[in-house]
Amino acid sequence: MRAGSYTAIITPFTQTSVDYDGLAQLVNFQIKNGITGILAMGTTGESPTLTWAEHNRVIQEVSENSKNHCLCIAGTGSNNTNEALAATEQAIRAGVDAVLLVDPYYNGPSSLEIRKEYVEPVAKTFPSTDIIPYVIPGRTGAQLLPEDLAILAETCPNVRAVKEATGNLENMKRTRKCCGKDYTILSGDDGMTFDMMTDPEIKATGVISVISNIAPKAVGDMVNLLIEGRFAEAEKYHTALLPLFDLVTVKTKEQTPYGEAFCRARNPLAVKTLMNILGMPSGPCRRPMGKMTRSGIEQVLSAVRQVQSGNPEILAPAAEFFNIDIAARIHDPKNWESLFYKTY
Repeated sequence: MRAGSYTAIITPFTQTSVDYDGLAQLVNFQIKNGITGILAMGTTGESPTLTWAEHNRVIQEVSENSKNHCLCIAGTGSNNTNEALAATEQAIRAGVDAVLLVDPYYNGPSSLEIRKEYVEPVAKTFPSTDIIPYVIPGRTGAQLLPEDLAILAETCPNVRAVKEATGNLENMKRTRKCCGKDYTILSGDDGMTFDMMTDPEIKATGVISVISNIAPKAVGDMVNLLIEGRFAEAEKYHTALLPLFDLVTVKTKEQTPYGEAFCRARNPLAVKTLMNILGMPSGPCRRPMGKMTRSGIEQVLSAVRQVQSGNPEILAPAAEFFNIDIAARIHDPKNWESLFYKTY
């Protein structure tokens, strides 16, 4: 695989259908702004709540629209190896360049089982396709460990990369030590990309990004500067993007009739909410995800206003491509009054 900047693509839809025209617009927006690859059907694309028929069609659409422009990676992971095999076969037929396999969620296999009973069967069934394990224990309750990643790299030539979203720098350093200097580590956490790419014991080579859905050029420019070793220049982008990076998970404390309650709006809720505010193709999240709270919306608005005020160039590509007035949209309440729960 080619090292560089990768982005997840949000799948826009109403509560009951996929907006394929909007999806095509988002793909073209990414391509126009120089992204290296697009991930179809990752977490940000709400893969848990699409039917398999929708899942496969989204991958087909993204693959066709990105062909000869950038890489297409398909999320084909499952907590059922047979499903992962079937989804991977469909994705390869659609012409994707690689597939992403999230660690099996809920049933919680050991790292040994993930390697032997999940990644290896997919990798050996499709030896000509790059397989990228996706390690995110905070979502899955399971973790493919660095030692097993290294064994996979030795036994399966098409498993030479990982999307690393453990949030644990020591685990990332262990991955580099076990897997060697030529192994590709991709950040799965926007806010940690700068540290992962500048740490000599990690040396990540790119990011599968959430915020690049909204600011692909800025995220791509930051990654390219990091690859070139121009760390001071890259840090300016990192600092400018931080308010948006913080929206991947929005945490608030809410008042209920029974006292204070903690509320966590996880990806993709805040990002899709911001896309709606900005006027980009989006739509509501599918249940059981729903809306943000009023205080959560205020965090989203604070972040985007800070970016627009201090670094308007970050959102300028979106404004140009979708013909929207960013400043007007982030100050007019009609653009978010239906996007949050009125009561807890």
